[in-house]
Amino acid sequence: MTRLNAGRPESALEAAKNAADREPGAEWPYRLISLAHERLGRDADALPAAERAVELSRGSWPARLRLAAVLRRVPGRWQEAVEHAILAGKFAPEQPGPAVMLGDLALLRGEHVRAARSYRAALALDPEDPQARVNLGLALLRWDPPRAHHDPAWPVGPRETGRARRALEVWSRQVRLLLAVATLAVAACALLLDWGAQARLGGFAVLVLLVPLTVRQARRVAVWSYAKAMLRRDPWLGGSVVSAALAVPAFAAWLLLGAVPALPRAFDPVWAGLAGYVVLSWPALAGVRALAETWRGRPLPALAGTLPARAAERAARRNTGVLLWIVLGRTWSVLVTLVAGALVVEPRAVVAAVAVPYPLVRGYLRARGQGDRALAVASALVVLGAVACAAGGLLGQAWAWRAGLGALLAAAAVFAGRALLAWWRGGPGPWRSSMLMCDLPMGAEPSVPLDSDVRQTFSYARSIVLSYGDALGPRVAGAVATVTSAGELRLIAETEAWQAIEDDPRVAVFAADPLQRRFWVEVRGVAQADSDVLWVTPKQVLVGEFPGRHQRR
Repeated sequence: MTRLNAGRPESALEAAKNAADREPGAEWPYRLISLAHERLGRDADALPAAERAVELSRGSWPARLRLAAVLRRVPGRWQEAVEHAILAGKFAPEQPGPAVMLGDLALLRGEHVRAARSYRAALALDPEDPQARVNLGLALLRWDPPRAHHDPAWPVGPRETGRARRALEVWSRQVRLLLAVATLAVAACALLLDWGAQARLGGFAVLVLLVPLTVRQARRVAVWSYAKAMLRRDPWLGGSVVSAALAVPAFAAWLLLGAVPALPRAFDPVWAGLAGYVVLSWPALAGVRALAETWRGRPLPALAGTLPARAAERAARRNTGVLLWIVLGRTWSVLVTLVAGALVVEPRAVVAAVAVPYPLVRGYLRARGQGDRALAVASALVVLGAVACAAGGLLGQAWAWRAGLGALLAAAAVFAGRALLAWWRGGPGPWRSSMLMCDLPMGAEPSVPLDSDVRQTFSYARSIVLSYGDALGPRVAGAVATVTSAGELRLIAETEAWQAIEDDPRVAVFAADPLQRRFWVEVRGVAQADSDVLWVTPKQVLVGEFPGRHQRR
């Protein structure tokens, strides 16, 4: 594990394989093998090792968690990952890891409410858990994963649906662009050059050209059975495809109406509306998307949860910067709306603009800037614009209005420049798709060993007591126990205990050393039934002396 933490997965893999060869019955080396393969990007190789760890220790909550972390990337086995994460939580309800895993599984499917509930449950157990804090911010913001069109629970892989999404996206982009250019070209030829008939023939030729283009992209969609679900999961992809599909009949109807020799003037708005839809549907959809993503989710609570995460500094810093840009966008849009309304209705009402930047200033100070100079400049311009517009409305000074409106326009220019620079460099930009999900290694906790004294106690003890709980409270039963080479207990216990253990597998096994009467052992762990034997995986070992002090090992 030390080599994994040091960023040496190849060396860690070799060491874990050597440990598995020396102790083939131990499950921890197999978990480390799975972790090393995962770090190297070999999910297919990480799965057998994780499954082997669960086979060796079915009551190990870290092994269940490790297997869930691997299965979530295997097409068609998403539900198994959820089941293993639930079992891990049942085995170790005091640990935050299972709740974090359930939150991650829900977040990757876009189930933001369920994800937030799981992350809050994890933070109730460990308020400083970095993965829960960062990913809770994503859930509160209603963040979409990079493959928003793909449901991880589908048996088809993301590569197949990704190719289908790409084909649909390219088709919609090409159709809208060709039709918009053709509309402008036909209108220009008809109005400026008086070539109406020839231009309309060219427009119909463009419609014919769309046929091979459509057939070509349709052949690339190999998973048509999932296309409807993909469009439903990714509404912006669905909107793009639907708008492109509607643009085709709109363009054809526009050409036909223009060909009518004596078209009544009542149809002029219809004719102009069809042309406007074909030309402006693309930028209109982009504007609606930008506005919707700016106002989607709760960025301020997300910002409050993201900041304290230290173990996931890279994801926390990037997400914090994007959250501040989102808050800035909201502040800017509210100010522009308020200023426009005040100019139309009552200029003095714009004095309320002074309070609008307060959430932005508060969030920026809490985040301490995040080192983004463009964000600092844009935030200062927005604050300046709010103060200047308020002064202009209160004092009736034209220069203050000009200064305020100029500052707001300059802030928009700074955002555009920052976005353009990010696009040119291929780096993360000031938009929510640049946010990162924290994905720390899961299931890396070491196994709880049984040392020689504990093994000797169970080997020679004459009386062994199994403690378990049922609906009526704690119960005890006599048992016979042996210790396996892998460090687990094999118990033969009374049949009354089996049903209760199926409901709550957490048990404790007590034994006393007959050679040293003052020496006692308590093993707390998870019991799993196998034929007529209970296998107990240790979670905690306590030893002590009668009647003196206890000490924890």
